[in-house]
Amino acid sequence: MRIISICPSNTEIVALLGLTDSLIAVDDFSDWPQAVHALPKLGPDLSIDLDALEALQPDLVLSSLSVPGMEKNVEGLKERGISQLVLNANSLDEIIEEVRLVGKACGVAVRAEEVVTAYEAKRHELHTISQSINEHPSLYWEWWPNPIFTPGKVNWLTEISQLAGGRNTFEDVELASIMTDFDDVKKRNPDYIFLSWVGVAYERINPKVVLKRDGWQEMDAVKNERIFKMEEWLYCRPSPRLLIGAIQLAKRIHPKAYAHVEIPSFLTI
Repeated sequence: MRIISICPSNTEIVALLGLTDSLIAVDDFSDWPQAVHALPKLGPDLSIDLDALEALQPDLVLSSLSVPGMEKNVEGLKERGISQLVLNANSLDEIIEEVRLVGKACGVAVRAEEVVTAYEAKRHELHTISQSINEHPSLYWEWWPNPIFTPGKVNWLTEISQLAGGRNTFEDVELASIMTDFDDVKKRNPDYIFLSWVGVAYERINPKVVLKRDGWQEMDAVKNERIFKMEEWLYCRPSPRLLIGAIQLAKRIHPKAYAHVEIPSFLTI
C-alpha cells in the first residue's frame, strides 16, 4: 500500500505496525522514527498541501482530529474522494482500538494484536505499581501558556498521571481540553507543574515564565522547585509511545517504586 500520514501520532502507529516502508509522505511535524525524515513533507498538520498529497496518489491517508483545526484536512480529502481513516483518540483504550483499526485496514492485523498485547502488559505493570503507592501528588499539565489550556478528565494525560502514581489536577473536569486561568490553577495548588506547549520547540519552553504569574510563587510546586518542561512527543500525541512518557514521569515522581520498570522493546524501533 501507498500510505500517507498527516499527523505525527498516526505516523508513529504506522511505524509500530512495521509499515514505515509503505509511507510515501508525511506532515512536517512527523519526526519518529528516523526513517520518516527522508520522506516528502506536505506541510504543517493544520495546513496540509492537499494538491501535493493528491498528486502522490495514495491508497490510504491517515488523517486526524486530535487538534482543533484539522477538520479542514478531513473535509478536503472527502471532497477529493481520497480514501482516508480519521483517527481521534482521547484515551489509552481508544489509542489501542485505533492501532487495531489501522492494522486491519493495512493488512497487518496480526502485528496490531502483538502491539496491543505488549502495550496492555506494560500498562498493567504500571497500574499495579500505582495501586501500591500511598501518596499520589497532584500534577498540573500546561498545553498552552496564555490563555491556559490544560487536559481534563477525558484525556490520556489523566490516565498517564494515574499510571505514574499521581493525579491530574484537573481530573474533575469532564472535558478533554480545558481553557482556564492563572487564578484557577493557583487555587488548586498542584504539587508539580509540567509544561508541554504544543507546537513550541522543546528548547524554547521557559519554566521561568511561571515565576512571573501573580501569586504563583506561593504554590507548593513553585516553592519546592517542581517545575519541569516535558517532551511534547511523549505526552501530547495519542500513540502507544505515551507509555514511554508514563514511565519517565513515574520515575520522576516515584523513583524508588518504578526503578525497575523498563521501556518495552516494541517501542524502541
